[in-house]
Amino acid sequence: QVRLVESGGGFVQPGGSLTLSCAASGFTQDYWTIGWFRQAPGKEREVVSCITSYDDEILKIDSVADRFTISRDNAKSTVYLQLNSLKPEDTAVYFCAADPQGYGCYDPPVYDYWGQGTQVTVST
Repeated sequence: QVRLVESGGGFVQPGGSLTLSCAASGFTQDYWTIGWFRQAPGKEREVVSCITSYDDEILKIDSVADRFTISRDNAKSTVYLQLNSLKPEDTAVYFCAADPQGYGCYDPPVYDYWGQGTQVTVST
């Protein structure tokens, strides 16, 4: 059973930064994929970024491509999402999800496990 724990959300003013962490446990192999999603009030959940444990393939949606950075620490099975130049429209609950089979970010992955989410609020 894979378990995901997100942390790092909070309240920040426009232009500010946050670093989200997704700590995973329970992987039974070294190949895995983790994606970050977000859901704003009244909107559908959308994928934000994705990374695999085994190659340099990264997925990022256009609206965050030059502001958010995804990275991983394989030794800790942890994926980070650095959020820079935050805008009010980035306000949402951010979730991480895991594909323990390690499908590539464009395959697409099969996200069988989800974290509880962490709130990011960008406001004056």
